Amino acid sequence: MLINNIEQGYILTPDHTKIPFLPEHFDPHYWQQKNAIVGTKEGRATAWFFRHDNQVSVLKHYWRGGMVGKLLSDQYLFQGLKNTRVYKEFLLLCELEQQGLPVPSPVAAKISRSYCIYRGDLITAAITGATSLCEVLQTREISLSQLNKVAQTIAQFHRAGVYHADLNINNILFNEAGEVYLIDFDRGELRTPSLSWQKHNMDRLRRSFYKEAGKWPTFYFTDNNWEQLHLAYKQALACL
Repeated sequence: MLINNIEQGYILTPDHTKIPFLPEHFDPHYWQQKNAIVGTKEGRATAWFFRHDNQVSVLKHYWRGGMVGKLLSDQYLFQGLKNTRVYKEFLLLCELEQQGLPVPSPVAAKISRSYCIYRGDLITAAITGATSLCEVLQTREISLSQLNKVAQTIAQFHRAGVYHADLNINNILFNEAGEVYLIDFDRGELRTPSLSWQKHNMDRLRRSFYKEAGKWPTFYFTDNNWEQLHLAYKQALACL
């Protein structure tokens, strides 16, 4: 990873990067003025999709959640660059991509400092034709082969010791070829493989199915779907 010092902060890029990134590249208004915005996606905050250097990338700003987020919004206590959530997620993405795991390629990140406070932004390569597992379940029943692909992908990450802090059905994507990716590794980390944290991850994923099922007028998910996915996950975990 390359660390570039800028006024009041840092810009991070992968070692192999050939594209220089400037502070303004982390402002969606910059890309709007360039007519480069090709899409947006709403979540806790807006993710901006923009085209640059023949590639579509995704820009996200780091926002706090929960009650703390209502008070501090996007402000975090600066305790050194390597302790920032931005640095940790960017480094983890670089490591996972090097291992060949299906994650969005890290493009660049920015940490902006103001005294003891920092704010962060992350740019990753967009996954072509991405559709979340949640979006799939809103439109149709999921096939057994798709459930197996999801299960096998999660098992692949778990065998590699990858802890995903927010494993849910919005963070599991199918690309246009039907391959499965995991996204959003904020607060994720590499750990020694353990049934304890792996179970915690799977319990969180299970809760997300039922949480989303309660939000949408149509949602094609059953207890049997979960049993199929969980069984395929355990089989893949044992065989990898």
